Amino acid sequence: MASGSIMQGNLQQTEKLIAQAVDDGAELVVLPENFGMIGAQQEDVIEFSEQPGSGPLQNFLAEQSSRHRIIIAGGSIPMSSNHPARYHNTLLVYDQQGQCISRYDKIHLFDVTLPDGGESYRESAVIEPGDQVVVVDTGSVKLGLAICYDLRFPELFRMLLDKGAEVIVVPSAFTADTGKAHWHSLLKARAIENLAYVVASAQGGYHVNGRETYGHSLIIDPWGQVLDELASGAGYAIADLDLEQQLRLRLHFPVISHRNFFVSDKA
Repeated sequence: MASGSIMQGNLQQTEKLIAQAVDDGAELVVLPENFGMIGAQQEDVIEFSEQPGSGPLQNFLAEQSSRHRIIIAGGSIPMSSNHPARYHNTLLVYDQQGQCISRYDKIHLFDVTLPDGGESYRESAVIEPGDQVVVVDTGSVKLGLAICYDLRFPELFRMLLDKGAEVIVVPSAFTADTGKAHWHSLLKARAIENLAYVVASAQGGYHVNGRETYGHSLIIDPWGQVLDELASGAGYAIADLDLEQQLRLRLHFPVISHRNFFVSDKA
């Protein structure tokens, strides 16, 4: 998607894409970061932040998951925080009955100035960071939850692995410049080093704030192979996830159990 500043239009497009993916056999749908709105200014989103359990974005996710009998990892939506001028950038997971079964608040905030173009971002000005590492057992798969800039912090993904993650979802809105440089490499690395499926649903295109996101939604298997990719335009990537094959790989190529960290005080 390339979400804009009008929520209703974004939700209409999301609804259409979900229906198409379900018709194509999808049982788990992962939406992009900020699928419901990308404002002209960061501060524009604050007024749309929702209380837990109530709001148009949460209602939409609950309705879509129950209607189609699918699991939805709802990209990210703004959720209220204890700070009146900040919100949490929150990934909610809904089950097939439309019940919210998990919540993850984005931990790592994108406060950077890009080296070449001078493009500057400061998410911490309006976003309150989370502090919980979250894996949710959906009944059919254990999902590890991360959002966008989290991708650059492999320690988080190791913690997701240690909590049992089989598939890691990474809703994102990567910038065009950083995406070209690092998107595929980082996603493949996170999949390979954790022998996990990685599903990265991405914003892609030009937005009302004048910035461009990279797109390239990807599904990557535990061996680092891209199973499907949507480079640009509105649409979806889709693939079958073979959890039995993943288990066999983890057993026969036991790199995870070979981790051996120690500190020696010997001279």
